[in-house]
Amino acid sequence: MKTLTEVKQAVKKLKPKEKASLTLWLNLQFDDQMTEAEERRMLAAIDEGIRSLKDHGGVPIEEVRKMIPSWATR
Repeated sequence: MKTLTEVKQAVKKLKPKEKASLTLWLNLQFDDQMTEAEERRMLAAIDEGIRSLKDHGGVPIEEVRKMIPSWATR
């Protein structure tokens, strides 16, 4: 068994997508509410969001902050 320090060092070497998958997996280990099918759908949705950001770009956080008040008043 690896020590926690060794695990932390190994996690630092993962690619961002692998880290995200690991984080989700760890969180799901303590959430008995989500089924494997739901987990697969959520991971697919996250992957699609990442692809969309790469293909179409995103909205700068400054712009999002400006839009929040109009969302909250609807």
